[in-house]
Amino acid sequence: MHRATLDEIRGFYAKQMASASASPDPRLERIFELVPREAFLPPGPWKIKAPFENRYLETPSGDPVYLYQNVCVALDAEKGINNGEPLLHARWIGAVAPQPGESVTHIGVGTGYYSAILSMLVRPGGRLVGFEIEDDLAAAARRNLAPFENASIVTGDAAELEVPPSDLIYVNA
Repeated sequence: MHRATLDEIRGFYAKQMASASASPDPRLERIFELVPREAFLPPGPWKIKAPFENRYLETPSGDPVYLYQNVCVALDAEKGINNGEPLLHARWIGAVAPQPGESVTHIGVGTGYYSAILSMLVRPGGRLVGFEIEDDLAAAARRNLAPFENASIVTGDAAELEVPPSDLIYVNA
């Protein structure tokens, strides 16, 4: 018996996300497989939101295997800011079905994980503008999304700033 590799675990996670999305778009599975969740989170061990409770459990180590399940991971535990439940986001992203060439505004980007997924879905030709009200999270999102040429981050409150014309406005704030 061998332990699954991180690639195998990430692949199974991607299958779960694609299934949860209820979308016929085959790109969803591949994109969830390609975008490493751990690259958008602080170094582990991580604080995982306990199901049905208002407290966090710490992972035993910084092994990314703990991230590839349907869990909220703390970005700022004191403020209750999390990288949200992947199955919910997969369902929402599947429902709104971003397409190549579209413009997406993402409000509440956190550190950019779901922004990265959205930005890949609108390639080629599309773009993503993300808004994050927390300065430190916006800075982290900007760093994390630097390789995503079609993504940019605005620091500030999207309710008070001008939102660009968009085919899709995705809010998780």
